[in-house]
Amino acid sequence: MMAAIRLRIARHTDRLDELVAFYRDRVGFREVHRFQDHDGYDGVFLDIPGTGTELELTAGGGHHAPDPHPESLLVLYFDSQAELDVVAERIGQPPVIPANPYWRANAQAYEDPDGFQVLLTVSS
Repeated sequence: MMAAIRLRIARHTDRLDELVAFYRDRVGFREVHRFQDHDGYDGVFLDIPGTGTELELTAGGGHHAPDPHPESLLVLYFDSQAELDVVAERIGQPPVIPANPYWRANAQAYEDPDGFQVLLTVSS
């Protein structure tokens, strides 16, 4: 049996300010920590509400952000369509079409400033 584990998802970007604004101000994650020039890196930690999980966004370090991939997704599950609709409205941009047929039928997809998709869906 494994003890409780906390999860942090880390992603590198060349657009730190834009990406933070998207996930914090539009998606609704809460900023919990930020750092500057830590061995050449800047970063921001965003709390994903109700999950005990953080999204860490970093920039710097002498390398660039990865290219977006149509199957590298951040999927957010909501308890109701009404909750999903609030976030979709706050994102305020047209949805995109996911590559995977399951997600085309069961989620609304939006591109973040790096071109990665965040999917909004209702828990079943």
